[in-house]
Amino acid sequence: MSQQSDHSLKRRGIFITLEGMDGTGKSTQLRLLVKHLRERGCRVVATREPGGTRVGEQVRGILLASRTGKLAPLTELALMYAARAQNLEEVVRPALARGEVVISDRYNDASFAYQGWGRKLGAVAVWSFDQAVCGPTQPDLTIVLDLNARAALKRAKRRELSRNSVRGRFEAEGLRFHERVRAGYLVIARNDPRRVRVVRADRPVPEVQAEIRKLVDALLARRSR
Repeated sequence: MSQQSDHSLKRRGIFITLEGMDGTGKSTQLRLLVKHLRERGCRVVATREPGGTRVGEQVRGILLASRTGKLAPLTELALMYAARAQNLEEVVRPALARGEVVISDRYNDASFAYQGWGRKLGAVAVWSFDQAVCGPTQPDLTIVLDLNARAALKRAKRRELSRNSVRGRFEAEGLRFHERVRAGYLVIARNDPRRVRVVRADRPVPEVQAEIRKLVDALLARRSR
């Protein structure tokens, strides 16, 4: 990264989020993107949701474990935002204040897609939590990795089998739930096209990563100016 652009990033951080259903390859793409940005000289903090902190990881265990049992949709939403509040306090906001690049595997759009659309709570319920917890801390760029729900579920199930692990609560949901989640993500993208960019995830990993890097590099170039 040039000296000029690095100086610009020191003035205020950049917040990038990767979104999408399980099975779209978010974690892999995040690792590759972090590597790319560090090679460019950026100071990068990577996090995930739910999780990212000790408290957040404990909440993640409750949210994702199938043994937890059935959670009321509003309970699920409240737990998501509890973990998010802790992640913002401990990780995201301090890193942005230091002028670093923060990349999160999911953020608040996931709540609109999963709880708002998937659980049918609606956008208003999610928005109320979002205003209280996230407020002005919103992503500069959100990349939605898009894949049809059937293919994403198949990938997620194959991944869990390879890890010899039990499917989590979200992966155990039926196809219709995941179709609603995907529809939610696409609505979010249509409503906010300047921030949210949809990237097809039904392609080889290097091809998907190349498109992600192009979007992120363009954002860095704009910010450096």
